[in-house]
Amino acid sequence: MKYINPRFLAHLSKVVCAATSVAIFSPIVSAYAVSEFSTTSKQTLGDSTSQHLIANEINSEIDSLPEPVKVAVLQDISQRTGSEMSDLRVVKAKQQTWADGCLGLKADEFCSQAVVRGWQVVVANQQQIWVYRTDESGTMAKLDEGSTQAMTTTMMRRETAIRQTTSRTTIARQAVVAQRSTQLTAARTSVKAKTTGFSLAIWQPSGNFTDVIARVSFKAKRNQAYLKERFLGDYKYKIKHKAKFVKGLKAGDRVVVRLYDTQNRFLGYSEFECMSANTSVNLILSANPTEYQVVRTVYGIDADNDGAIDNGTTTYDYFTQVRDQQVTFLSSSQTINVSQFQAEGLSTIATNSLYPTSFQTGKYALVRQTMSTFSYNLAEALKTEPGRLVQLIEVGDDDSSIYNLSQMMMSYRDVGVANGIQVNFSDVSVNHWAKDFIAELAALQVIEGFPDGTFRPDEQVTRAQFAAMISQAFEKVNIRNAISFKDVTTTHWAYSAIRKAYSTGFLGVAGNKFNPSQRLSRLEVLLSLARGLNYTFSGSTESILAAYTDAASIRSDVRGAIAALTQRGIVVNYPDIQTLNADKVATRAEVSALIYKALVSTGEVADISSQYAVEQTQQQAVDNQAVDNNDDDETTRRHCNQGIGNGSEGCDPGNSHPHGSSNDEGGRTPGRKR
Repeated sequence: MKYINPRFLAHLSKVVCAATSVAIFSPIVSAYAVSEFSTTSKQTLGDSTSQHLIANEINSEIDSLPEPVKVAVLQDISQRTGSEMSDLRVVKAKQQTWADGCLGLKADEFCSQAVVRGWQVVVANQQQIWVYRTDESGTMAKLDEGSTQAMTTTMMRRETAIRQTTSRTTIARQAVVAQRSTQLTAARTSVKAKTTGFSLAIWQPSGNFTDVIARVSFKAKRNQAYLKERFLGDYKYKIKHKAKFVKGLKAGDRVVVRLYDTQNRFLGYSEFECMSANTSVNLILSANPTEYQVVRTVYGIDADNDGAIDNGTTTYDYFTQVRDQQVTFLSSSQTINVSQFQAEGLSTIATNSLYPTSFQTGKYALVRQTMSTFSYNLAEALKTEPGRLVQLIEVGDDDSSIYNLSQMMMSYRDVGVANGIQVNFSDVSVNHWAKDFIAELAALQVIEGFPDGTFRPDEQVTRAQFAAMISQAFEKVNIRNAISFKDVTTTHWAYSAIRKAYSTGFLGVAGNKFNPSQRLSRLEVLLSLARGLNYTFSGSTESILAAYTDAASIRSDVRGAIAALTQRGIVVNYPDIQTLNADKVATRAEVSALIYKALVSTGEVADISSQYAVEQTQQQAVDNQAVDNNDDDETTRRHCNQGIGNGSEGCDPGNSHPHGSSNDEGGRTPGRKR
């Protein structure tokens, strides 16, 4: 799922009220828009550094918006633009009374004079805004083109003003502009490349190596920080050949490659940043890498998956040098014998290195920095020699090898996570029904156990605990202002998580109390996921809910949400797969399974098979299969679960970015010793 840019929403917050007021009180604008303005704005809405939440959300009624109205609006936008409904977000909704049967909009058709009660709905995705008018039931849903254009124009004017006031003429500013250009290009190609991945080729233009070992790991990006490094496998390459890595990463993650010869002598080190589209990565060794431990890294967007960096996009090009197991990211090639690193088909080496912006500035900058290539805190698989703990994976010499990184993460889970991350718990047996869900969420640093080594899978979950779990699992934009709750003080252990769970729309409240100690039912957990992920359904509710023997007990006002989750394969029912048991209080094991399945539905992690997971509806499964088929050529070979197998079988999709930990009511983090 593509996430709406929070900076874009920050701008949107400044104009939502003004623009929607125009829609309500100035029908002339809308009438003029019908003949003068296009249906949707095609400009790309830019970024800013503003971090304000959406203004005046207190007057919004998103939580009260009827599901049929929401679906009608989202379906109309999807039909007009081809956008996925899951990429659209309702950012404001308010009940209105329209002046006539045309909802106050000028139209060629006859309009009744009777007033019509209905809704005004503002929807956005990463690049566009739409304002709609509807009746109460959603039978009529009309695009308010004037307000849509007015809001977009205001946004573009604000963005232009900000760009003018923040303009810089320094080289650093030019690098930022180049990075943004690349990101926009990647965003345009992201429809074609559903999930980010990369191809990795290793070269040695001036040497005589035939084989080299690439040890691959990654550091997942979370907000403004990175998770601990996680092992992805040891791959034995033929020089000049490449392999493709898919289904495990997201834009902003950092991939680490340590290079060895076949005698396990350390040759070099590099890091690169995953981009929004498929990336072509090239590592070039020196003529004598055992003595001259320098690696040139060249990479850029490869949206058409032909193994080459696309023309017209930014190519990052830099050198790293290792001395005494310390690596330095060089700012230029002035001290390098560049003739050894010029590979056929790659750009000519420039004097100044070009790094992505995150490598140049901020707390995690790497340029001109020297750091250790090894440390005590690394995963066991990263501290041992290649081939000692896990089996080497032979990369084919026909450039057709494809590796599913989500599956690799689970396969190497026991030896691939950083020191100190617990994935096995004393009270979660090997045969426990939720073991893999719990272990993988722990490996992803979404949840943790308790200091005594237990997880307490049957313990009931409170609203505060659930808020902590989902705030770590999902990186979502705010759809409303965070508010203060009478029963949640600023010193409460879950204060920040509760504010985030509310502002992102996962958890709602009645009045000004959050009730942090209240236990959650399975229904409340399911509704929270449906609401926070903005999921709707298509088809017949009754046919979808026929999967449950207790379907008749599901309330009429929540049947649509349960159908949407069922349709996406999120529901897990233990011990009886056919019983939803909506009113039962949810346990830590159940919540872990549901959160993990929700992450699967967004494409963030690989699926885990379970006899208690309700299967996706047939149409949804067909849609997912179509996405998978677009990712890989039918003639390519796929490799999964090589080495230490501890995950699910097969080659399922997924990429991971969540992290963090849940807390208990006592103010401590389970599993983190004080």
